[in-house]
Amino acid sequence: MTASREGNPVTTARPAGLDLVDRAIGLTEAGDRKDLSQRLVNTRRRLLDPTVRVLVVGEFKQGKSLLVNALVDAPVCPVDDDISTAVSTEVGYAKVPVATLVRSTGNGGTGDDDHLTRVEVPLHELASYVSEAGNPTNRQGLLRAEVGIPRQILADGLVLVDTTGVGGLSSVHTTSTLATLPTADAVLLVSDASQEYSEPEINFLRQAVKLCPNVACVLTKIDLYPQWRRIAELDRVHLAGATLAADLLPVSSTLRLHAIKVDDKQLHAESGFPALVGYLLGAVANADRLSRRSVAHDIFTVTDHLAVSLRAELQALQNPEDNLALMTELKAAQTRAESLRQRSSRWQQTLSDGIADLYADIEHDLRDRLRQVIRNGEAALEQADPSAIWEQFTEWLTQQLAAATSDNFVWANQRAQWVAHQVAEHFAEDGGKLLPELRLGNAATTLDAVPELVAPNADDSKLFGKLLTGMRGSYGGMLMFGMLTTLAGMSLLNPISLAAGLLLGGRTLREDKQNRLKRRQAEAQMLLRKQVDDASFHVSKELRDRLREVQRLLRDHFTDVASELHRSVSESLQAAEKAANTEASARQLRIQRVKADLAQIDTLRQAARALLTSSETGS
Repeated sequence: MTASREGNPVTTARPAGLDLVDRAIGLTEAGDRKDLSQRLVNTRRRLLDPTVRVLVVGEFKQGKSLLVNALVDAPVCPVDDDISTAVSTEVGYAKVPVATLVRSTGNGGTGDDDHLTRVEVPLHELASYVSEAGNPTNRQGLLRAEVGIPRQILADGLVLVDTTGVGGLSSVHTTSTLATLPTADAVLLVSDASQEYSEPEINFLRQAVKLCPNVACVLTKIDLYPQWRRIAELDRVHLAGATLAADLLPVSSTLRLHAIKVDDKQLHAESGFPALVGYLLGAVANADRLSRRSVAHDIFTVTDHLAVSLRAELQALQNPEDNLALMTELKAAQTRAESLRQRSSRWQQTLSDGIADLYADIEHDLRDRLRQVIRNGEAALEQADPSAIWEQFTEWLTQQLAAATSDNFVWANQRAQWVAHQVAEHFAEDGGKLLPELRLGNAATTLDAVPELVAPNADDSKLFGKLLTGMRGSYGGMLMFGMLTTLAGMSLLNPISLAAGLLLGGRTLREDKQNRLKRRQAEAQMLLRKQVDDASFHVSKELRDRLREVQRLLRDHFTDVASELHRSVSESLQAAEKAANTEASARQLRIQRVKADLAQIDTLRQAARALLTSSETGS
């Protein structure tokens, strides 16, 4: 029985390639290569964790939780008209139903297993922890909930992740959802059949496909909306217009649950779930192919290292007259391998310079995007009364911040991948020919909450205040014109002075109103800049953390590879020197032993090649 990342049993079948990994571990232990053995132990651990993560994302109240419940035929995610998800829920396989709450105990909530605590709770009480009704705005500080249930659809490692609603896909917190996409094997964008795709949904899809290539669109609640076919056709037009090659799968979760209850195959077909289940099983199969490919590459790398010293020894044993040239070549290779371990090596300089440039470029790009948001926002506030348009302005600002930060995040992710490949190329050029397939991880971090935009003070003068303001203006006008008219023999209060008082009083009221409007606009612009600054602070911290994680991952990865390469070359040199001093009587016996070891390695490589072929053909 194997276990998933969450510690739940997944399947009793031995994963493809596990026997090959065990054989390779035996060879590394026989060759006293603990460094290579540790690499294969990590490979084995990945094989025994066949988890395939599928993120279910979308706006609030689109039917995400009910969709997950219908897929697994169990009420694992709370569903109600007035309930929305506050904490993401991961649903995987377990022999016995279990619910676990996961909290972070430090490290900034990065999701590192060393800083997590898990507490089991009754499954029927899960709603009080993961819903907005039971845990408003996630006041309990949960990272996620993990649910395990015995369902066949989950038995091969499928894990469905019911994410929190992302508020029109235009919240600044959408960046947190995007941050998890590179760790997903597939993404389901859920939207109901009440209306066609909105612009934020299309923008989110554009960003999602750049981070996770397996994205499908699910149109829910087709049983509630008779016009769902028209909506589906419009959605396909939007997808085509945005050049997004994503499948659109219309489904009804309610029909699916009812069909299972009454065992009605026709109703089940009408629910649209067979196509969705087929897509998910395809994601599982694709993950298995990638796993086989990864295992094959790791075995190729390890066997290359093991064969280097054996081939050098065999050459020295079979051709002792060429030992001088062989030694010279091996010493040169040792020098190159040693240079790869030095801080002055080209790949380390490329990594350091690339990350530094990336920091500067990403920071500049984010500031440029946010400054444009400020300019547009200030221009809009100058044209209207903030108190009259504040609700619409807040929605617009939220969308603009989400678009700016999300685009910046996607670009940062792509640039980080580019830096990684540059480092890999320079490493290979400097002698690292035994380069394994590069895998970049992504820290499962989330943004700290960005405070909500505060409304400016209304600063509206009451009736009594307006009366006093008008009286102050009219009093001066009546007094001034009254004094002038007394020179003409008129009384202080006369039609001219009264008319002048009314005119000046009205002007004073208008000026006071304009001054109040300008104060509100100035305050609104100040609040706008403060909100953008808050968003910039949180997003910049998130991006810096992720880029540091990329830098550490690349540094550790290539340092380990350089150490492995250096040891392999050093052992080759030692083996060749030893072979040169081997007596003629023992030489033939040693040649046979080395050939036998190389034959074992070659047999293992052939099996790995067959595994790689099966991954490419899907067999």
